[in-house]
Amino acid sequence: MLSFFQSSYQKIRKALTRTRSLFTYKLRNLLGQPWKEDTFEQLEQIFYEADLGATMAAEMAERAREFLFSYPKATSVEIIQSLEEYALGILQEPPRVTPQIPRAGEPLVILIVGVNGSGKTTSIAKLAQDFRDKKKKVLVAAADTFRAAAIDQLATWAERVGADIVKGQPGADPAAVVFDACQAAQARGINIVLIDTAGRLQNKKELMQELHKVHQVANKMLSGAPHETWLILDATTGQNGLDQAETFHSFTPLTGLIITKLDGSAKAGIILPIYKKLGIPIRWIGTGETSDDLMPFDAETYVKALFEAE
Repeated sequence: MLSFFQSSYQKIRKALTRTRSLFTYKLRNLLGQPWKEDTFEQLEQIFYEADLGATMAAEMAERAREFLFSYPKATSVEIIQSLEEYALGILQEPPRVTPQIPRAGEPLVILIVGVNGSGKTTSIAKLAQDFRDKKKKVLVAAADTFRAAAIDQLATWAERVGADIVKGQPGADPAAVVFDACQAAQARGINIVLIDTAGRLQNKKELMQELHKVHQVANKMLSGAPHETWLILDATTGQNGLDQAETFHSFTPLTGLIITKLDGSAKAGIILPIYKKLGIPIRWIGTGETSDDLMPFDAETYVKALFEAE
């Protein structure tokens, strides 16, 4: 029987299949050939196509160059191992953000942000299920009042996983929903509050004002709330995910990222440049459609699965 670690690794490895088929295969094929003058340029292109971004692609290629100059007889396996170590070192750097800690007896309030279509609602449901499995009392606040479908979908998920829900009418003030949710959480002895929000990046000023108001109301009701703000990113968007992270981080300081749809993306390398640039920890990754396919992120497992040969 597989251990928990082995089971988690196999899920992540399977989810990264599309990325590996384009990235690791090309990498090992190139490094297995005699070095030529343009080898490093080709290497940089491979990293770029894996969505590491121009800056990190250049850094990774330079890392390989330095390693080869230091160890001219190194094998392709040894060079790749050095790249793995470099990538892991990036992800093991201390985060540059600090979450708030709720006062004793008060719930942990987590604000969930992300553009529409990123998997925000289903991720909230999976988070609620995970917290429920850990015997936590969970309340979901349906503060994405811009879309009636979002409210209905979240209500269905909340009933399915056994979480409380506070919702308003479509078009209602999101901050009012958050006020009611925080009030209900205190009255019901809730442990975790998950707040869904709208993701209308096409109107940044409106989004900024809405998130600022939500912050103010939550903090007025519960000291330090929202204690955490997690951004849902769709891995299939590639470098656009970095742009989204920077935009939301400028509106409301992020304390965590959830990367969804890794199983449907060939751009899973995006995790590296996002963490290197912003220092926001990856909390969870989505490796499939079922509730147990939202998994806590482990840097070592991710890097191993990314570079491993087929």
